Amino acid sequence: MTDTANPDTRPDTWTVAGRTFTSRLIVGTGKYKDFAQNAAAVEASGAEIVTVAVRRVNISDPTQPVLMDYIDPKKITYLPNTAGCFTADDAIRTLRLAREAGGWDLVKLEVLGEARTLYPDMRETLKACEVLANEGFAPMVYCVDDPIAAKQLEDCGAVAVMPLGAPIGSGLGIQNRVTIRLIVEGAKVPVLVDAGVGTASEAAVAMELGCDGVLMNTAIAEAKDPVRMARAMKHGVIAGREAYLAGRMMTRKYADPSSPLAGLI
Repeated sequence: MTDTANPDTRPDTWTVAGRTFTSRLIVGTGKYKDFAQNAAAVEASGAEIVTVAVRRVNISDPTQPVLMDYIDPKKITYLPNTAGCFTADDAIRTLRLAREAGGWDLVKLEVLGEARTLYPDMRETLKACEVLANEGFAPMVYCVDDPIAAKQLEDCGAVAVMPLGAPIGSGLGIQNRVTIRLIVEGAKVPVLVDAGVGTASEAAVAMELGCDGVLMNTAIAEAKDPVRMARAMKHGVIAGREAYLAGRMMTRKYADPSSPLAGLI
């Protein structure tokens, strides 16, 4: 039984578009050697949401291997995404197909500007976000790490903003903690770091900045042991969240002894 008088014993959940989750780690379904390895990594991660690239992953053809045979959509929330889309029109069309195929309305929107950097084209992203929101979708949106762009997305109907920590697949970790923190401070919707995390300590950093969650794919799928890395990421996210809630100590320019110097023998 939960002790409601003690906040430390309450379930630490987060909510997006009216749906509540316990795990703050979202994982992808690309780059694994097969669906079985992907499913094992999802289980080890404790994730309750997986992203699915509608244009790349078979989710409906029963004559071919189907992801849903390995990751049960009744137990894990599928988040269709628009990976590989470079225009608003392509992204909108892709998500309309996803809704027809699986009835999904909670979706991840990304509209890329170019293939070299995979940075988002914010003009096309904002255009797509507004159209999708008006059509009843609940878009979680990949964006640049810019507090102004994040606010614009929120105003266009984004149910979550997902600034990149570093370029997709780079594993460089969070490159600009200042802007991520500014986005968190200004947002009225969940903020999740999307892209760039390479290891568990970097996932912890995202959570220590106050983010509601972290999304990753390559960091797990390209690890030497993806299942073990998935487990490490689970603990990294939990540790970072706990540290954020605890409130870290202030930094100082000089030493401050743990034991008082007065009254020494």
